[in-house]
This record gives sequence, structure tokens and C-alpha cells, in this order.
Amino acid sequence: MGVFAALDVSQEQTAICVVSQDGEILAEAKVSTCPDAIANWIGEHCDGLERVGMETGPLAVWLWNALTARNLPIVCLDARHANGVLKMMPNKTDRHDARGLAQIVRTGWFKAVQIKSHGAYVNRALLTAREALVGMRVRLENEIRGLLKTFGVMFGKRCGGFKRRAEEIIAGELAVAPELVPIFKALMQARHDILARIKDLDGRIRAIARQHATVRLLMTAPGVGAITAMAVVAAFDDATRFRRSSSVGAWLGLTPRRYESGEISRNGRVSKRGDRFTRKCLYEAANAILCRKLGGFRLRAWAKAIAKRTGPRKAKVALARKLAVILHAMWRSGAPFREIAMA
Repeated sequence: MGVFAALDVSQEQTAICVVSQDGEILAEAKVSTCPDAIANWIGEHCDGLERVGMETGPLAVWLWNALTARNLPIVCLDARHANGVLKMMPNKTDRHDARGLAQIVRTGWFKAVQIKSHGAYVNRALLTAREALVGMRVRLENEIRGLLKTFGVMFGKRCGGFKRRAEEIIAGELAVAPELVPIFKALMQARHDILARIKDLDGRIRAIARQHATVRLLMTAPGVGAITAMAVVAAFDDATRFRRSSSVGAWLGLTPRRYESGEISRNGRVSKRGDRFTRKCLYEAANAILCRKLGGFRLRAWAKAIAKRTGPRKAKVALARKLAVILHAMWRSGAPFREIAMA
């Protein structure tokens, strides 16, 4: 008769619970959050181990790879699904969470999460770092605009971009308050440094795009640049994980929620589950197709027909979902984008 184990992982310690096929608790312990410590304890206390489970989290990728290399049958559980069970327990402790996870693993009532390849996480880290830097740049620019308003200086929009307008203000309108000049020069220098780092990362992204055959293939679709293509490749990792291309829209949270109970039946807003960054990139690509006319004549006509019925925002979401399906189909078939009639 097999046994099942579960890990409740934290940064310092990991709670482990082992249960039998009938749900009886056989062993419990807390060990250091270290693959060797976890594998050694499980090896000493688990005979006939069938499955080990843990929730998704910041340390899940590292532990999954390390424990898999040590020949443990480890699976990663969707944290949202596990939370639906664990929140029914009156007291929340690491020990109780490990017990609950062990019972979930024993019954098989969970959704396993696929751990992606090392390359996918490296590319995603590159994209995430760039997004963080872009956010810092935007916050700095907004801070500069807001501080200037305090002293009655309106930044506005001028030819030459943000930098030129800021230099004009520092040299001219702030001349009456010279004590403010060092403050705004420091903010502008920080913005300059961030832009330099963004430029470096953009160069790395373009270099990867030139060498990655799948990224180059997806970039043949209208509105899809190197960042969007890399985001899709990093999110999907393996095109064969989806049996149908139509499933990727729901996986990315681009399909409406459904609620049905008795006589009540309604559709809600899109679920926004899955990869937020990839969903954002696809929405921006859809916006470019619909508003900037970057190719995709039939796609744009299809989206405009939806916009007439339900509005432009829903049309862009629908186009983002359609684009995700098309990109996955292109990846599976290995064929570049070509215009076809839209259903």
C-alpha cells in the first residue's frame, strides 16, 4: 500500500506530513527548507512513496527541480485550488496546512501545475526586469510632473520629448528658485540611468529574438514584436501542453467567467487568470492592430465588427484572445502568419 506526502514550504522551514492510502497520518516533521534535508527525511520515513505534493510559490520552481533530480515523485499543486480546501480548516498553521495538502495529494483532487524549462524562466526574468525598469521610469516622470505643479510649473507636452522639456524648465522657469535645481537634476539623472539600463535589456531581447526560431516565427504575426513573442514563448514553454489552440485563451484569463445556479445563468468579465504580463502584451498587440493598422486587415475587420456591437474595449480583449490562439497554432504548425477569413 502506497503512502503520500506533502510539503508546506516557507523560507526557513518546511512542514512535512505523510499519510497512508486510507488517510491516516504516519509521520510529521519540520525540516530546513533545503532539498537535501527534505529528501533525506522523506527517504527515511516513507516506504512505498507514490506522490509528494507542494503548492506553487516563490520557492516552488527551485524545490521542484532539486527534488526531481533526487528522484522524488514531486508534483506542484495550484495554490488557488489548494487554498479552497485549506481555508475550511478552523486553525491555520504550517502543520495543519501540510496535513491538508497531504490529504489533497492522497485523493488526487488537485490541479497539477507544469514547471517550465530553465530557459523559459530566464527569458521571463529578462522581461520582468525590463517591465520593472519601465515602471520606475514612468513613476519618476510622474513624480517630476507632480513636484513641478507644487511650484506652479506645468510640464505639458512639447516637441523634443520629456528630456528636452525638463532641461528647458531647469534652465528657465526654475531660475527663480535655484534651490530646486539640484533636486530635479537628481531625478533627471536617475531617469537617464534607468533609460540606459532599459536600452541594454532591449539589446539583449533583440539578440535573443534573432537567435530563437520560435520567437522569429511568432513575430511574423501583425502587432507582435520581440517582447510579445518572447512573453508568449516563455508563458507556453511547450506548445504541446495544450491539446487545442482554442484552450490558450482561457489559460491566459481572456475568456469570460461563467456563473450558473438554478435559474441564474450569466457571463461575467474575463477571468484574468494566468500570466498577467503575457495577457498585457497581447492586449497591447491587439490595440496596435485595431488602432494603428499594423497589418492584419482581416483581423482588424473582425475586431471592428465586434466593436460596433459591444464597444472597443471588449473588441480588443476578443482580438487579444484570437491572437493568442493564432500564435499557438503557428507555433504548433511551424507556419508563419497568413491572412485567412475570420469566423
